[in-house]
Amino acid sequence: MLLYIIGLIITGLIVGALARLALPGKDPMSIPMTIGIGIAGSFVGGLIVALITGGRSSAGIVVSVAVATFFVWLMRRRRGGSITDPGLGQRRL
Repeated sequence: MLLYIIGLIITGLIVGALARLALPGKDPMSIPMTIGIGIAGSFVGGLIVALITGGRSSAGIVVSVAVATFFVWLMRRRRGGSITDPGLGQRRL
């Protein structure tokens, strides 16, 4: 069970990091937040792949990164940012 949790954390970190790299600009997310985004993207991406393929796995990591990237974009939009601007609430004069 412990190895499963460690594997889940590592997978979440990799998927979350790839999702953050997919969007340009700095993103002020902590490592636990990146892991959470990666795990959520992997879970939702796995559900999407299972629904499309009928339970056979194919291209799961690609869909996981795409869903996690969408989640990162949603977080940026919630902060008032855009695709290239993370929206930290700072105004430029």
